[in-house]
Amino acid sequence: MEIEFDCFLFSFFSYFNMLAKKTSKNQITLPKAIISHFPDTEYFDVREEDGRIVLVPLRPSRADEVRDKLAQLGLAEADVADAVKWARQS
Repeated sequence: MEIEFDCFLFSFFSYFNMLAKKTSKNQITLPKAIISHFPDTEYFDVREEDGRIVLVPLRPSRADEVRDKLAQLGLAEADVADAVKWARQS
């Protein structure tokens, strides 16, 4: 029984005890076991709180979705400006 408990503790603490090394260019690679919980996240808000680095996942905004759709349709900023000008005519 003692061996099973030791294995459980080892597994438990190794899951929460992951390391990330800062490179000479101040880059950090996040462990796959952590980042896999955020599959659609491309950007993180980074801040310092009480001597800790805190990463908060940022979700794409609705504006990004609109920009992507406009790009798929091949519309440029000038096209949107023309459409707004036309819509505002009374």
